[in-house]
Parts: sequence; C-alpha cells; structure tokens
Amino acid sequence: MAIETQINEDIYQHTVLADPDRKWELHDGRLREKPGMTWEHNRTVMLLGHLLLLQLDLRHFHVFSEGRVRQSTGNIYIPDIAVIPTAFGQEFENRPGVLAIFTDPLPLVVEVWSSSTGGYDVRAKLPEYQRRGDLEIWLIHPYERTLTAWRRQPDGSYEESLYREEIVHATALPGVAIDLAILFNI
Repeated sequence: MAIETQINEDIYQHTVLADPDRKWELHDGRLREKPGMTWEHNRTVMLLGHLLLLQLDLRHFHVFSEGRVRQSTGNIYIPDIAVIPTAFGQEFENRPGVLAIFTDPLPLVVEVWSSSTGGYDVRAKLPEYQRRGDLEIWLIHPYERTLTAWRRQPDGSYEESLYREEIVHATALPGVAIDLAILFNI
C-alpha cells in the first residue's frame, strides 16, 4: 500500500518509530508499506541470513533483515537482507529513538522475489541500490530457484550473472559462498 502525500525524512522517521508493527519504506517521498510475505519468501530470507551469519566475522559485519538504506532523502528502502559493516552502526549506538538508516554503500544487499513486491523490487529498488553504489546486489527467486547477482565494477557499472543449482561466491565478502541447493532445499 502506498500513501500518496509526499513527506520528508523527519516525518518518515516519526511515522516508523510511532508505528513499529508496520514496515514502512519511502519511495519518491511517499510512504509505502512492505506487505506480509509467503512461506517461501520468509524461509529463503531466514535461511540465507543464517548461512551468511555462519560465514561472516561478526566482529566486522552484521546481517540485518530489517535494516534501512537511503539513496536520497526521498528514497529509503528495507532490503530483505543487508550485510552491514559493524563500523556503520557506531553512529546509531546508544541513541534511543534514532532510526538506523544506512547511506554508505553496503557489501551485499538482497531482495527475495515475491508476487506482491517482485515488480516493484526490480523496477524501483534495484536501480536505487546501484545508484547507491552497493558492491553486490542479489535478487533471489525462490520459485524459479535462481539468484541474479549484480556486482559493481571498478568503473561504476554492474556486471549481471544468473545462477541456478550451484555455489555462489559473494565477491564483496571474501570467503562467503552460498550453496543454492541448500538455499532452495533441492
């Protein structure tokens, strides 16, 4: 559900903090509620988060499924998974009532396709993640059992790769490899 009145980031933060049971994003200055998701979507998010946590050095990285990222003040999104360097959280520590919204490019941002948000994720959110400069962006399709990865190149462009039943190495996170057979329960 989108609310058509344009708002600024202060009103967005107030809305989110006053209504913690709903997942609000901001797209072109308009509130957009992230809807509930299917079993396959939630299972994929949970399992991928678990697999990432097992492989990352938790002194240096956090894995969020509720983290917010900002491209501009008019666009704040909640990726299904975001790998956040620990140092990025320091500005939010011990600040109750301050919403953590990350502006700097992240090593990995993931969206999991769902019938309710799939088109919006591809059309609106993925290009914004690229404009942010996120190092690696994954779109996982739990029904087609695919992972599409966009990896930032030295010139700022993105190289796209499609994966099926194989192991995907996260180039922005050395040592992290996700076995799609495990992720998709094949």
